[in-house]
Amino acid sequence: MLYDTTIDLVGRNQESGYRQTEAMTSSNRDNESAKTELRDGFKITDLSSSERRPVLVSLKGELIGTPIPLERNEVILGRAFEADVRLNDSKASRLHARINVEVDNSSGEIVAKITDLGSTNGTLVNGHLVTEAVLSDGDKIIIGNHLFRFDMLDEIDREFQQQIHRLLAHDELTGLLSSKSFFSELRREAGRAAEEARPFCVLMMDVDHFKEVNDAYGHLVGSRALEEMGVIIKGALRSGDVAARLGGDEFASFLLDADYAQGLVAAERVRRAMEQHPFSPTREGSDPGKGFRITISIGVAAYPDDATDPIQLVELADSALYRAKRTGRNLICAYRPSLAATEKPLRPRRD
Repeated sequence: MLYDTTIDLVGRNQESGYRQTEAMTSSNRDNESAKTELRDGFKITDLSSSERRPVLVSLKGELIGTPIPLERNEVILGRAFEADVRLNDSKASRLHARINVEVDNSSGEIVAKITDLGSTNGTLVNGHLVTEAVLSDGDKIIIGNHLFRFDMLDEIDREFQQQIHRLLAHDELTGLLSSKSFFSELRREAGRAAEEARPFCVLMMDVDHFKEVNDAYGHLVGSRALEEMGVIIKGALRSGDVAARLGGDEFASFLLDADYAQGLVAAERVRRAMEQHPFSPTREGSDPGKGFRITISIGVAAYPDDATDPIQLVELADSALYRAKRTGRNLICAYRPSLAATEKPLRPRRD
């Protein structure tokens, strides 16, 4: 199995809810997925009632086409965990550049200024290295390997950009994250876990004998079953955990602030919910007839017990998954069962 290891833009870490990446099912949560968390401060909307607002549009990475609102008077971009817009980019400095937004008292217009913070590789605006520059609508900004465009967008433009992001970041069939978005979020979680010394678990999941469903009932029924699986997996996990469809009948998740024991408990909830769900072999609204059952096999790996590199964690969880497949399917396997075994009560998980 091949995995996307491209390192692109990720927003600042968030602690609760879906943290920018949970598959959204409502328009409000959809809008949240396009935002980047910023430090407390006044909002530009407090200064002006203008319908056109300043944003950075990512032209490269998993947020491609997404407006990152500049809703504070100061926004810092960089590689550091505490940056407002966090870049997983070795060519970006920890605190690389700052964008200040204010309203001109005489004209009432919004003015945005970018300042390089003494970065190693510099900040480029329209191809020129700058120490400080006033940004105009359409200016291109390069920081490390990342490319942004500064735009003044009205509400319709912002919604259009957010729709693009939703199409690119989420699997159309299940509503879960796409593979690329999942790996981006996983890298962010690994950075957060290292910063705060908190564990997390990766679950790799594969539906058992799914080809038989397609052969017996057809691909339309199979597609609807996959759609239902996305709902089942999401419902079995906590709201802050992240789930994705990697492709075909393969799913993945990572669980925030979860050790091995908690990862196995969550995996069992998924396995049991899948096993007990009645799938219908007919179209919606028609006679349900005799339903069929689907099972799922799951592999679990834990940070930092098994590995600290996020891609290696996925590979180890994948190895445990295929051990579950070989052992008999409809099973959960930990990469290292000796570490997963515990008789202690489960500690509370923080959101």
